[in-house]
Amino acid sequence: MPVTTSELPEERAPAAAATLRPGSLGTADIAFFVVSAAAPLTVMAGVAPLAILLGGIGAPVGYLLAGLTLAVFAVGFTTMSRHVTGAGAFYAFITRGLGRPAGIGAALLALLGYNGMEIGVYGLLASASRDTLHTLFGADIPWLPVSLAGLLLIGYGGFRSIDFGAKLLGVLLVAETGILVLLAGGVLLKGGAHGLSLASLAPSHVFVPGTAAVLAFAFAAFTGFESTVIYRREARDPGRTVPRATYLAVGFLGLFYAFVVWIAVQAFGDGQVVRAAGKDPAGLFFTAITTYVGGWAADLMHVFIVTSVIASLLAFHNAINRYVLALAEEGVLPRRLGRIHPRHRSPYLAGAAQTVLGAVVVLAFWAAHADPYQQLLLWVNTPGMIGLMLLQLLAAIAVPCYFRRVRHGEGSLRTVVAPVFAAVLLATAIVLVVGHIDLFTGASPAVNTVLVLAAPVVFLLGLPYAWWLRRGRPAVYESFASEPAAPIQSAE
Repeated sequence: MPVTTSELPEERAPAAAATLRPGSLGTADIAFFVVSAAAPLTVMAGVAPLAILLGGIGAPVGYLLAGLTLAVFAVGFTTMSRHVTGAGAFYAFITRGLGRPAGIGAALLALLGYNGMEIGVYGLLASASRDTLHTLFGADIPWLPVSLAGLLLIGYGGFRSIDFGAKLLGVLLVAETGILVLLAGGVLLKGGAHGLSLASLAPSHVFVPGTAAVLAFAFAAFTGFESTVIYRREARDPGRTVPRATYLAVGFLGLFYAFVVWIAVQAFGDGQVVRAAGKDPAGLFFTAITTYVGGWAADLMHVFIVTSVIASLLAFHNAINRYVLALAEEGVLPRRLGRIHPRHRSPYLAGAAQTVLGAVVVLAFWAAHADPYQQLLLWVNTPGMIGLMLLQLLAAIAVPCYFRRVRHGEGSLRTVVAPVFAAVLLATAIVLVVGHIDLFTGASPAVNTVLVLAAPVVFLLGLPYAWWLRRGRPAVYESFASEPAAPIQSAE
């Protein structure tokens, strides 16, 4: 008996592979990721007192100068982002400007940089949580369970959708900046210790021997701001959103850092703040907010430092996941890591791999009886920080090289002058950081040498890896950092 067409079993089309969720992030969302990665409260309460101790009352200007330098870098960076729209961010820019071997080295350097900046912070999470619990409740806890709990929490946050992460970071960022605004309000209303003063802006207080150290701390405080481009595939109207988020993040961080450090100077007075920072650098901001607002605000600041660290971890975790996703799609890393969760539309296997790597490093430091702050944080963060600064320098150099070879309608100010000027400033910043590396690590010269060399060595290892790819996997090599087949929505 013949079978009619209607009786045939319905054929099911193969399910389309899940993709990242396009159009999920606006300008503010992307800026939240970038500013949260910088951890403003942690940077101010934990590092700014050292900048004041070394640079005196002119320290606020150091943060302004760092912000201006990175704003100049952002000019060429965002201009190139309109022409190079691949998912690889820094390594895509460097590949298109300096060639595939340099781009592959930059990809490995990005993995070192972002992983170093995140994994080391699990030590800070443990240290900050332990200090907070001891201050508020008198409790003393071991650091390893806190770090491992943080790994699970951040892993879950990265597993969820990107808009979930943006909303969470928005709340945490408002909390940590809000407590600093509260301190500022108290100091301004009471007129500071001896009346408000603008002596911090005087050249005689800015150009002092300690200014180089202040600039080193200031540049480190912006680490990760360039990750705006990583979210291009999930941005609404990325041709506009990404540049706006970049400038918004740099502008906010530069002005906010400078303002808060100036507030700290006013809280103790021009003549007394350096002495106060030297006596108790870790407690400088807590003493100030207790004096001008109240002890309850100091307790809140302790709590918000922990949430600030959590926000930073989640921001870096999401950035790492997207770098790994891009490299897996390129074929440079195992393609399995490029799988995207069908419901949450997140690169969940890349996130799981990063969580496992973080756990291995944390457990290794614990097994070695290392201190979570002095070793895990400082020794792992430092190569990450230098790696990201080297990426910025390479990207700045790549911009004029790229525009020299392609037809474009951009002006020379954006494609040559600004990036070359930024490259000179960034190279100077790297020299300052390396020259004051002992201030960041507190380690021996031998350890510092290893920490400083880690980033350039990883970059150089990318060159023979590129040669191996060209010989053994030519298709992967030739398509590395190529433009997406379908153009991403643009403002053009």
